Amino acid sequence: MTSYLLEKAWVGGAVRDGVLVEIEGGRFTSVEVRGRVVGFEGNAEGTNPGSHRISGDPERLPGLTLPGLANCHSHAFHRALRGRTQRERGTFWTWRDQMYAVAGRLDPHSYYALARATYREMLAAGITAVGEFHYLHHQPDGTPYADPNAMGHALISAARDAGIRIALLDTCYLSSGFGQPPEGVQVRYDDGSAAAWAGRVADLEAADGVVIGAAIHSVRAVPKDQLAEVAKASGDGPLHVHLSEQVAENDACLAAHGVTPTRLLHDAGALGPMTSAVHATHLTDDDIALLGTSGTRSCLCPTTERDLGDGIGPSRQLHDAGSPLTLGSDSHAVVDLFEEMRAVELDERLATRQRGHWAAAELLAAATYDGHASLGFDDAGAIAVGQRADLVTVDLTSPRTAGTGAGPETAVFAAVAEDVTQVVVDGRVVMRQGDRVDIGRELDEAIGRMWA
Repeated sequence: MTSYLLEKAWVGGAVRDGVLVEIEGGRFTSVEVRGRVVGFEGNAEGTNPGSHRISGDPERLPGLTLPGLANCHSHAFHRALRGRTQRERGTFWTWRDQMYAVAGRLDPHSYYALARATYREMLAAGITAVGEFHYLHHQPDGTPYADPNAMGHALISAARDAGIRIALLDTCYLSSGFGQPPEGVQVRYDDGSAAAWAGRVADLEAADGVVIGAAIHSVRAVPKDQLAEVAKASGDGPLHVHLSEQVAENDACLAAHGVTPTRLLHDAGALGPMTSAVHATHLTDDDIALLGTSGTRSCLCPTTERDLGDGIGPSRQLHDAGSPLTLGSDSHAVVDLFEEMRAVELDERLATRQRGHWAAAELLAAATYDGHASLGFDDAGAIAVGQRADLVTVDLTSPRTAGTGAGPETAVFAAVAEDVTQVVVDGRVVMRQGDRVDIGRELDEAIGRMWA
């Protein structure tokens, strides 16, 4: 049994002073604010008959402590591109050629090393769960490994060894474009059919801290007549899909099928509360209504969308239509969920020339509980009795956070990843501030060996 006294903590939708938490078996067994037990979203405050003062001498955590953050969209191997794709002008499509060069180099051993280092960087940023959008399945010539899920198992092992929870979103990828076969490195992604993809994925096993989910890479990469099969195979688990990231994709879908990508997914039965539409940048009013009425989540990745010149998605319109917001770091041009949170609001300001679209509390919800739920971890993302015991402590005395008032706005609009001083995942300390030097060395070694 472990106990902490949190100087300040985001509990029940507000920053509260002097929060005592008790952890046993990786979960919060008591969360008390001035002697009152707080349940999920604060609804049970003062009503839990098990309320008691925590005994013993709790460890004191100075600063502002948040629930764990959820990175809902990751391509771990893209981390090797940071700093290497900024040397020339171009578009998303020229960047993709550089990304494919990395995809052709990896094997299970090097992928494990790169992913573990990348996941440790995420932990240092306060991220306690990652949704890994995984499509790098086979050997470079497209031949399956002896273990057809060797690359997926490498990612799961990397997450476990780093100390982060993972939703492996195994991705169906069958086509280079509408009606076109895979080309070049894409043969590594291709299982031949949705049925063969589903058969391979069925051999992956979930475990505590490991969710096996599904993904449709995009409507250009999965033929229309196989979309429904992927959606059906996802069952009640998470289903993620790249959606309308590029205008060119929308135009090609309209030319091939006469409808937008969103409408195509809707007609295939692929939208719903456990579906996350990643990027959702270039949408029609009808698209927004379909995503909202179906309860499909919108996963925005502002730092990547900015880096690739994708555009600014209609985040507030989507939310108001009924599509909950989640966040991801995608290509890992930046691994900083605080930056992703504030970028949603700041990008809206650029697009509309107005301020105040998103409250800090809403953005914290997107980065914590809503994000975890979209990955199949609906028992994480809140400091409350019964929830997974994740604690992310932010320094309130750094040059960025000092004097900001220590409210939710401090976390969303002032803090950066480097302000995180300690991270607890499922009750276990997995990162302290001094670990960053070691993480940097691990990243340097893993990426250096890959490019050698």
